[in-house]
Amino acid sequence: QVQLVESGGGLVQAGDSLRLSCAASGRTFSSYAMGWFRQAPGKEREFVAAIGRSVGNIYYADSVKGRFTISRDNAKNTVYLQMNSLRPEDTAVYYCSATTLTTIATITRLGGYDYWGQGTQVTVSS
Repeated sequence: QVQLVESGGGLVQAGDSLRLSCAASGRTFSSYAMGWFRQAPGKEREFVAAIGRSVGNIYYADSVKGRFTISRDNAKNTVYLQMNSLRPEDTAVYYCSATTLTTIATITRLGGYDYWGQGTQVTVSS
């Protein structure tokens, strides 16, 4: 069992940057692959980015490639999502998630995750 708490959301203008953080409980943070998902009103939750347990295992949705960067600090039990060049279509509730699975097919899909945070609202105005 692991508890996840997101922070860093807010209201920004198009073109601005925002950094989200996700703090995890427990002493086995390095054993989990971590993911970020988002859900806009009237839409299903979608994959944004994921980072595996090993160096180099990082994946992004096509819609955020070149703009968002996911990273983790195992010493702080924290995963980050740096969001640059934000667009109005990025507006959504952003969720942090954790899984013990390791394949690309599982950690880039909603069904691959067992643990979820409560979400943090990101609103981008035009």
